[in-house]
Amino acid sequence: MNRRNTSKFLIYLASIFFSINANAYNAHNWQLNLQDAASPVMEELAKFHDLLLYITIGIVCFVFLLMLYVCIRFSKKNNPVPSTTSSNILIEIIWTIVPIIILVIIAIPSIRTLYFMEQKIDPDLTVKVVGHQWYWEYEYPDHGFSFDSYMIKDEDLKQGQLRLLEVDNRVIVPVNSKVKILLTSYDVIHSWAVPALGIKTDAVPGRVNETWLQITKPGVYYGQCSEICGVGHGFMPIAIEAVEQADFEKWLLKFKKNKVEEVQNATTQ
Repeated sequence: MNRRNTSKFLIYLASIFFSINANAYNAHNWQLNLQDAASPVMEELAKFHDLLLYITIGIVCFVFLLMLYVCIRFSKKNNPVPSTTSSNILIEIIWTIVPIIILVIIAIPSIRTLYFMEQKIDPDLTVKVVGHQWYWEYEYPDHGFSFDSYMIKDEDLKQGQLRLLEVDNRVIVPVNSKVKILLTSYDVIHSWAVPALGIKTDAVPGRVNETWLQITKPGVYYGQCSEICGVGHGFMPIAIEAVEQADFEKWLLKFKKNKVEEVQNATTQ
């Protein structure tokens, strides 16, 4: 390996270690870890992910060292006369019990996290999500209005907007409020997925699925349809903006006012 290739390799390793602790609510270049958790569900999922990662690393290191030891200790040079042992009861008991213990260690937090994700909540707000080919429809049944959300095309993007992720109408929710999400589809199966919130729930025609979210930090969180749904599957982004309660109330009043004006204009025409 020449000096130039060595430098590139060192830069690559440095990017790995620094990217692990990088803060991001959305994906970014060279990112290796999960997006930063912005909801209690994603916090639990991130903890479970880290536990599995530590267990996996431990198993890989143990197996690697064991194989290295066996290759050296029982090589022809160090062990010219091979053992004729055909079985060892103690070793067989150990390699049966240890995996069981590992599976139990994994199962307990796994079941706990699953129950936390599927719990029924007392919602502060309900949002109904309807998947279409190829856009999302959002309904606020508590407030009596709905709107469609389409991806902004490349030629219409403004400075700072993200390609393939920005939409014309974002979902607006209050920070720290428990929001019940009802999902269904008008045509084919879609999947409503927002990584930073730990949500990935299918929208199925003729069926209403339910999940929930509670965003703990103000900001804009992006996702995409995660179920292949046709030629426009890659152009169904999701954008959720979490704002303070006062700003949410202002948005509701402004949106309802705009809707009334649209209806009046359509009536007069």
